[in-house]
Amino acid sequence: MDWPSVRLSLELAALTTLILLAIGIPLAAWLAYTRARWATAVEAVVALPLVLPPTVLGYYLLVAMGVQSPLGRWWTEITGAPLAFSFTGLLIASVLYSLPFAVQPLLASFAGVDGRLLEASSVLGRRWPTTIARVVLPLSKPGLATAAVLTFAHTIGEFGVVLMVGGNIPGVTRTISIDIYDDVQAFDYAAAGRTSLVLLAFSLVVLVAVYSLRRQRTRAWSL
Repeated sequence: MDWPSVRLSLELAALTTLILLAIGIPLAAWLAYTRARWATAVEAVVALPLVLPPTVLGYYLLVAMGVQSPLGRWWTEITGAPLAFSFTGLLIASVLYSLPFAVQPLLASFAGVDGRLLEASSVLGRRWPTTIARVVLPLSKPGLATAAVLTFAHTIGEFGVVLMVGGNIPGVTRTISIDIYDDVQAFDYAAAGRTSLVLLAFSLVVLVAVYSLRRQRTRAWSL
């Protein structure tokens, strides 16, 4: 097993999860409680990576980050390094690609909170951010955990977007999924099998954790 690729994948997944929780909590809260008509369009955009082929998303991100794009030129001028085929570019792509895996569990959890509790908090003079922090989030712990677990696991298994935006640079953008692809290309099926078995076991553990959290949430609301 290529341990540098494992380390990079874990680092990428951890950072992506932290960023998406910071972004996803306010976004999911707004989607759950807003009455704006265009909220449906926002929700559709958030869910787009679920149905969009990874290579398509990767292509557009690669164009947006390229040295000929405004973003790419600005980044190169600031840092002296290109955004595409870098860990930072890989992180941006992972955040966008895993966005629905963070937002949708949070949205479902927030929407399930009893509206009377929100009204009571408002009557008591609590501001909306305080209501989210002290009422909604404590009642949505299973949803928060599910969002974190799914985001982390999805990032670990990314391939198409990672390959398009990050390429295959050892120690910089080469993740564990790309390592498996390289082993297969080199006809090293034994190495590919060992790494794939680890990911298979990891995926099974993730699913068990997610379904356990879902059962806990169901039991909590039935009490």
